[in-house]
Amino acid sequence: MYLKRSLLDLAFGLPGGFPIARWAPVPLRLIVGLGFMEHGFAKLAKGTDTFAAILHALAVPASHFMAWVTILTELLGGLAILLGAFVSLVSLPMAALLLVAIFTVHLPYGFSSIKLVAVTAAGAQFGPPGYECDLLYLACLVALVLSGTGPLSIDGLVRNRRFKRSSRSESPRL
Repeated sequence: MYLKRSLLDLAFGLPGGFPIARWAPVPLRLIVGLGFMEHGFAKLAKGTDTFAAILHALAVPASHFMAWVTILTELLGGLAILLGAFVSLVSLPMAALLLVAIFTVHLPYGFSSIKLVAVTAAGAQFGPPGYECDLLYLACLVALVLSGTGPLSIDGLVRNRRFKRSSRSESPRL
């Protein structure tokens, strides 16, 4: 009976147990951070001129400048999310990129990100992706901003240091 109660405490963070829910932001940080960085690296690998041409075709002003802004936001923002650093701050430009992608590229293709068109001898053939994945990334960013970055994060480390410093300065001296 005691073992069962301890496992419940562990799993659900009941009083007296280890609150496992505090670890929920960690996988969100990992997938969002790595996902953004992967998109930034892919744009760099194809060349910034190639991405700038795409932005130009979408009528984005200052397409070369915006290509670099986008790539740096994806790379540096992704790294910051991965490390749990400045998450509230970097989430804003990252969310802006996602919203621009939704409204300029993905919206005409509907919600679903996976559109199986055919299966041939060469393998599965897919149509253009919808905005589903962009919404998932947005939801993850919102969850991280609202719930915090969780353990093993730079934001958490800074918050803990500030808390310890402020609690020491407020303690009565004898």
